[in-house]
Amino acid sequence: MKIRHLFAASAGKFSRWILQTFFKGGSSYPGKLALKLDPKILDYLAKDYQVIVVTGTNGKTLTTALIVKILEQEFGPVLTNPTGSNMIQGIVSTFLDAPKNKGQKKFAVLEIDEASLTKVTDFIQPELFVFTNIFRDQMDRYGEIYSTYQMILDGVKKAPQATILANGDSPIFNSVATINPRVYYGFNHQADVEQMAHYNTDGILCPNCQHILHYKMITYANLGKYYCPNCDFKRPELTYQLTALGEMTNTSSAFTIDGNDYQIEVGGMYNIYNALAATAVGEYYHVAPEKMKAALAYDEKVFGRQEVIQIGDKKCTLVLVKNPVGLNQVIEMIDLAPYDFSLVCLLNANYADGVDVSWIWDGEYENLTKHTIPQVITGGERRKDMTFRLKVAGIAEDKIQELATFDQVIAQIPQLETEHVYILATYTAVLQLRKKLTEQGILKGGQK
Repeated sequence: MKIRHLFAASAGKFSRWILQTFFKGGSSYPGKLALKLDPKILDYLAKDYQVIVVTGTNGKTLTTALIVKILEQEFGPVLTNPTGSNMIQGIVSTFLDAPKNKGQKKFAVLEIDEASLTKVTDFIQPELFVFTNIFRDQMDRYGEIYSTYQMILDGVKKAPQATILANGDSPIFNSVATINPRVYYGFNHQADVEQMAHYNTDGILCPNCQHILHYKMITYANLGKYYCPNCDFKRPELTYQLTALGEMTNTSSAFTIDGNDYQIEVGGMYNIYNALAATAVGEYYHVAPEKMKAALAYDEKVFGRQEVIQIGDKKCTLVLVKNPVGLNQVIEMIDLAPYDFSLVCLLNANYADGVDVSWIWDGEYENLTKHTIPQVITGGERRKDMTFRLKVAGIAEDKIQELATFDQVIAQIPQLETEHVYILATYTAVLQLRKKLTEQGILKGGQK
């Protein structure tokens, strides 16, 4: 055991204690400090863990949380990074938070940012990678979807013994051969019907011959039972399959996976994919279906993922949005709401959000106009862009109120006409809003 490892770990843990005790925050700084003192600290901290890594564009946080719930049913406490701090300094902070293992092997389920994966696998050897999806996101940082996938592959190849559990409905995950063994999960819930993806869909070119892919079933965006009519490229065989969809509401979904019925207490097709990925991990580790059913039914909302927050007499559903595909899935989920609602849209453009906000023009805000939304609030650093986008979408200017600060947003929400409010916010806007809500005593322990 090296003195440098011990010193760096002790300094990181002490800084964490200071931040949590006196400043009520600090999810990544302890890791940043420990890394500065010992760049190989992660190798030391993670050596006694069976590590599962979850990566991809959308769904990492909820998929990670569901995997943790499932594995805890069978194996006891699981280490994870629940605040979404998924870059390398956040991962180090997660291990600094861990209780002592006493030599016993335990699970760590880590959400890892696509661009950070190659840095993490320099020191951690995961035994399972879970790929959720890849969509256009933060192009100023990631580039096109093929660049993003290459970042992931660069990280994965450093752990060649690890199995890849990938979304088989996503063509990009079947586009490049890997040293790592691969298994797939996906949807098989409908009879085949010949169809094409929407014209404004990324990632639908065959990687072999560049022909436009055809589909026999589409769930959303470019996900589904794809094949190339010009060569032999097609969706791979699925090891884990969703075979039926039950009732879907804006707050829950029922479905059947490998002959077993499950339900989750969040709405949206995109969240069913997250549950499918988590269930596939459970089956991979031989967790009994009844235990997985209990884990998925556990009604605890994850940070910024359909959290319901009471502000005054309003029930506010807070949802993270960060790219066009994710936004459109959120709007489809909202479409299922059986009640009237008001809308709050908070748009920031910091590094963690992506500084380019042009993605809001590819989101289908126009679909919101089918609802009678009496009032809309816009906020965040790029609130004027958000206001303009909503006006172009067809929301009347006299319904939109633009507010300069999050304190003003919070103060105005109780004045809205409807009992229900949807708050759609980018990542740093979620953090800032939750911090303000915590400071005002509305949210308990809300800012990690």
